[in-house]
Amino acid sequence: MNIDIQKINAIAIEAGNAILEVYNDEQAASSISYKSDNSPLTLADMRSNDVIVAGLENAYPDIPILSEESAGVDFETRKNWDYYWCVDPLDGTKEFINRNGEFTVNIALIHQNTPILGVIYVPCKETIYYGDPNGSFKQITGGLAVQIQANEKQSDWVSVGSRSHADGSEAEYLSAFPIKEQLSAGSSLKFCLLAEGLAQVYYRKGPTMEWDTAAGHAIAIQSGAIMQGINGEAFVYNKPDLLNPGFVCRVPFEGH
Repeated sequence: MNIDIQKINAIAIEAGNAILEVYNDEQAASSISYKSDNSPLTLADMRSNDVIVAGLENAYPDIPILSEESAGVDFETRKNWDYYWCVDPLDGTKEFINRNGEFTVNIALIHQNTPILGVIYVPCKETIYYGDPNGSFKQITGGLAVQIQANEKQSDWVSVGSRSHADGSEAEYLSAFPIKEQLSAGSSLKFCLLAEGLAQVYYRKGPTMEWDTAAGHAIAIQSGAIMQGINGEAFVYNKPDLLNPGFVCRVPFEGH
């Protein structure tokens, strides 16, 4: 499958611009509804989704799309997908509502239940992270792309966790690693911090959905990190239930 990742970057940036139009309009930004699971849904989610779906369908019409905001696709259909796009048009809706800027656009390409390409755009920072078999990169709008790599040091680790979903089991799990400092970040930015070497471990017991992790998973792996279930099991996609198990994304560590 020959994918031009720059086309995907352009779609993500266009979606990010659609989000910012809502974000910078106080009345539009305050238009919030709630889905059946009580998670918030904003006008920005829907506008970003429209941009991404239209862009992907135009560029790669033969690849199906699984998006958080699109109609659900049953497993009987999905199980036959060799490739598909896994999309979160606005990851960090709570961050969007809280107006802290830590929300992202996530687009991933899944092949045989594994993310092989990921794009994360941070609209408020005009910064894009992307990864594929050529490596992982960071680029500020108008600047040059810089290759990024996970920092595989074996001491003085930095852990990064959720700003909106802290979990009490985190300290117990992380005690096995040489943690010196802990950071908090919203949305898929946690994967980006690990991929660019600013953190060494991200633990999350749950809950997350496949579209929350797919793009970050691809970028982290291509930067040299490891992604696995919290018991060391393989972390796979396109499951009958799209809810993820707990996971850890980290750099390699001796003895683990």
